[in-house]
Amino acid sequence: MKVAAIIPAAGIGMRMESSILKQFVKVAGTSVLVRTLQKFISCKLIQTIQLVLRKTEIESFKKEIECLKMLESIRFVEGGETRQESVYRGFKAVEPDTNIVVIHDGVRPFVEVEMIKAIIRTAGKKGSAITVLSCFDTVKEINRDLVVNTLPREKIVMVQTPQAFKYEILKESFERAEIDGFQGTDESSLVERLGFPVTVLLGSERNIKITKPTDLPLAELYAQEIKFLRGDTKVLF
Repeated sequence: MKVAAIIPAAGIGMRMESSILKQFVKVAGTSVLVRTLQKFISCKLIQTIQLVLRKTEIESFKKEIECLKMLESIRFVEGGETRQESVYRGFKAVEPDTNIVVIHDGVRPFVEVEMIKAIIRTAGKKGSAITVLSCFDTVKEINRDLVVNTLPREKIVMVQTPQAFKYEILKESFERAEIDGFQGTDESSLVERLGFPVTVLLGSERNIKITKPTDLPLAELYAQEIKFLRGDTKVLF
């Protein structure tokens, strides 16, 4: 099975309120994006990684990871104006004989390698698969400042990445979305609208998406915990 990964990391990240783009913010001394890439490089099921960055960031990031010997399996792709356009550009860089394409946010550095493997294997069997978290809060539909409906939370999930799809399914979904002018909030929304079934796997609460300043203390804690578990006794909590 030939597997390619697409890591979109071309966002500006306005909510981070920082002069440093969120994907390049350092957590325990290592940038968020490097941490994410390390997980995918460690996944032996993946042959190539399409890393989608803003054009102005590509050369500087190449230099950052050159000393880490991470360049061999990474292909750099210039991002677009939207996440969907960026991922589609990454998809176009994937070799057409690829079986499975897995997509993961560049700012989710604490994904487990076993989860990446699980989502790839599930997509191989089912065609499409996404990771989700159960919703424990009450969810309401509103219209401006008025409640319209209370939604059954047992049927509501919070979607994460990674998401994985058979190459042909994702190709058709992107092409139809482009023709129809449809903009989805994630890749599975493109697949769903064509009627393809999408299988859900339970994700992890530790697989956080770093998007705002308040996410950083928790990310730092997780990173320090990983160091400690690896035997770095100098880590202090």
